[in-house]
Amino acid sequence: MADAPEETESGSRRKRGIYLLPNLFTTGTLFAGFYAIIAATQGRFTVASIAIFVAMLTDMLDGRVARLTHTESDFGIQYDSLGDLVAFGLASGLTAYLYSLDSLAYYSDTAGKLGWLAAFFYMAAAALRLARFNITRGAPVEKKTFLGLPSPAAAGLLVGFVWVGADFGIDGSALVPIVFLLTVAAGVLMVSNVRYQSFKDLNFGERVPFRYILIMLIVFVLIILDPPRVLFLAFFAYAASGPFMAVRRWKLKRRQG
Repeated sequence: MADAPEETESGSRRKRGIYLLPNLFTTGTLFAGFYAIIAATQGRFTVASIAIFVAMLTDMLDGRVARLTHTESDFGIQYDSLGDLVAFGLASGLTAYLYSLDSLAYYSDTAGKLGWLAAFFYMAAAALRLARFNITRGAPVEKKTFLGLPSPAAAGLLVGFVWVGADFGIDGSALVPIVFLLTVAAGVLMVSNVRYQSFKDLNFGERVPFRYILIMLIVFVLIILDPPRVLFLAFFAYAASGPFMAVRRWKLKRRQG
């Protein structure tokens, strides 16, 4: 009986431990976001954009690894959200600001404030989107569809355009109207009630037609040939799909009504 408290204490310690493997990928997301911030402050916007896309890859892997190894935990969920906020909120908003929006300060103090406020709005929207996702995780609305544009997709839309501009060698000051609109639009879509396909019903362990492999191969080749433009167009199409389908559903209901 004297050993019971010790066993309880050791058992409690084991329960308070964290799973290493999925959280290593989350740390990778956090590192990539931090590195993107460093690169953006140095004016290396192509490197910053690539770092954020790398963060998307590690963010996708940490969840899948946790599910495959049955190592999901509340700690991992919260840590993942913090990593997402740094990479897809702070780093992405700051990259867009330093690439283009900060040039608004050359026109007037008010215009300069609009620039950093747009970047702040984007970051705050990402935080709100992540908080809402955490409290609705597992709800029917978050199983087959996402309520609001996911923060990684919003970052892909915004940073993808920055990468395209930097790849063309275009000075960000010449793209201020577009970057401003994309920053605000991405923030609005994240906190909106627009639904997006989650693709969670895809099961990669099932047999699929041969044409699916061919499509994946073509997509892979296109990304390798021209990463910035292909990735930006892909995320732009995904971001536009939500409002497009919402309008389509509204028109369908109106006809039936």
